[in-house]
Amino acid sequence: MKTRRLTGRLLRLGTVSISALVVMGLSVRPAPADPAAPVPPSIQPAQILPLPPELDPGFYQPPADAVAAAAPGEIIAARQVNLANFGLIPLNVDAWQVSYRSNNGRDEAIPAVATLIKPRGVAPAPRKLLSVQIAEDSTQGYCSPSYALQHLSAAPFVGQIVAPAEFLFAQAALQKGFAVVIPDHEGPNSAYAAGPLGGRITLDGIRAATSFAPLEVGAGTPVALYGYSGGSMPTMHAAELRKTYAPELNIVGAASGGTGADLGATLLMADNQATAGLVLGAVLGLSREYPDFNALLDQKLNPLGQLLRTVKAPFCVQYQTALLPFLNITGMINSPDPLQEPAVRAMLEDTRLGKSLPDMPLFIWHSHWDEILPLPSTNQLVDTYCQQPDAQVTYTRDWASEHILAEVTGGPAALMWLFDRLNGVAAQPGCSTTDMPSMLGTPGELQTLGDTLGETFAAFFGKPIGA
Repeated sequence: MKTRRLTGRLLRLGTVSISALVVMGLSVRPAPADPAAPVPPSIQPAQILPLPPELDPGFYQPPADAVAAAAPGEIIAARQVNLANFGLIPLNVDAWQVSYRSNNGRDEAIPAVATLIKPRGVAPAPRKLLSVQIAEDSTQGYCSPSYALQHLSAAPFVGQIVAPAEFLFAQAALQKGFAVVIPDHEGPNSAYAAGPLGGRITLDGIRAATSFAPLEVGAGTPVALYGYSGGSMPTMHAAELRKTYAPELNIVGAASGGTGADLGATLLMADNQATAGLVLGAVLGLSREYPDFNALLDQKLNPLGQLLRTVKAPFCVQYQTALLPFLNITGMINSPDPLQEPAVRAMLEDTRLGKSLPDMPLFIWHSHWDEILPLPSTNQLVDTYCQQPDAQVTYTRDWASEHILAEVTGGPAALMWLFDRLNGVAAQPGCSTTDMPSMLGTPGELQTLGDTLGETFAAFFGKPIGA
């Protein structure tokens, strides 16, 4: 009897002890494997109605001390989001937004936001990653991709027409089973055209993506970069900065179309032309990243320029372009030669591409008739890169397009080229320059374009992307 009672007590004690351990195991968060590693933030649920950055400062503008304490690319906050085509048609993918730390041009800590997207279906680990820099081309937060791509976002209906259109190129990668990261590369102040800033935000966005476990990409995963027009600048600056700013990232290729290689040449090309309104928006955006340039505008912009600086500030790309074209931009600066002002020269030099050869293969394309970003500047950029023996540049000039159409004709070819790099196919060595009547003649491009549009159309009816 005594033996039975003792056995019963031991069993009850063991059951209670096991139950206590189970409860403790469920309620106590396990320590990370590396005690020095930061504890990842919990993932917040998606908002029922998305809010633009101006109405959502808690996520877009975390406390300055929290940003400063984080390492570049370290995630500060994360939440689920619901994505949609054109703000209306839900997309069947997993998606999150992450708020993370990056750096501005003065090496000061700034907050940044990126959208992370994982397709349905199983992919070999780690999942490969495409970073898509959308041409935001705007000077207000509600125009940012992170807001514009969400279900029930108002941005596509109030001027942000580029982000939903370029999102189709990101979906081509999702359909292949690749993960996608889309950074808000203009940063917290909507510094439109500030390429080096966008390059750092892009690289730190990739760092954030590769550390975010639910995305299923790892630290050494192959990464590719894609950007056109306003997205070309952060893309190419990221490519040039990688080896010094983020050498640990395994970036295997970069594709850039309609490249903004020289903003001084862009400004002179736009003066008194139909694109002047869009380029003036870039002038305003640059003043938000370069304090000396901002001070020069404060002192030397004439009354009309000061008025337009205020009037154009709240607008997305559609209205930036449409509002007062054919302006004499340089004539609004009270200076004999505005481009020779020290603050202007310093800003133009900092944003000029070609100061460093990217240590990855490049695919560059440009319309022969580009009316926004001058072809000679891209020709010179390619020549500068190709003077170095290690350069790997595939350069195509399209003769049957202009600026906007060139992304439609060349974007699928660029994606095909990037997918080869992500799949481990070696790029052609050295440099090549090709003039084509139309890049739609690239072998396999029409099929790629048709497959992408077909899958996107199927997604309108709820088909899982990438399954």
